[in-house]
Amino acid sequence: MTNDDEELPSGPGRHPLWGMLGSLLLGVLVLVVGSTAMGRFRAPELPERAPDFRLTTLSGDEVALSELAGRTVVLNFWATWCGPCRIEAPSFAAFAEANPDVVVLGLAEDDHQGLVRRTSAELGITYPVALASDELLAAYGVTTFPTTVVIGADGQVRSAHTGLLTRPQLWAMTR
Repeated sequence: MTNDDEELPSGPGRHPLWGMLGSLLLGVLVLVVGSTAMGRFRAPELPERAPDFRLTTLSGDEVALSELAGRTVVLNFWATWCGPCRIEAPSFAAFAEANPDVVVLGLAEDDHQGLVRRTSAELGITYPVALASDELLAAYGVTTFPTTVVIGADGQVRSAHTGLLTRPQLWAMTR
């Protein structure tokens, strides 16, 4: 028999807050796992070896995939008008800063260099950005934005994801 004035022991299953916290954590886990699975499912079909390219970044530097051999490369195909692209950009900037051994390259689907430059600055993009040509988009099978492709140091495509990518997902893709 318990008295209404007695305090029940706290801990998982005893206090309503524990149940809410558990439900919230489960929901976040399902969301992350689900978005990762959907992103990989929706990703373009890519050849084993990443298609080479040579582009000029917004800062005027030339970048060629073949010249980045020996380093992991993250290609983030994005567009100035793309909401999820804008949301994930700060995560890519933080990732690039925290992982200087990994090359992060933003490839913008836009013909207006000025707009891409302004949007990059607005979003805090600090990694190199270049305009993605129609040929480059076709070579990587990109039809939806954002799309991220991770290329291993050996030039092989390691992973691809279409849709919003979180910082933990990006970290997991590059390890």
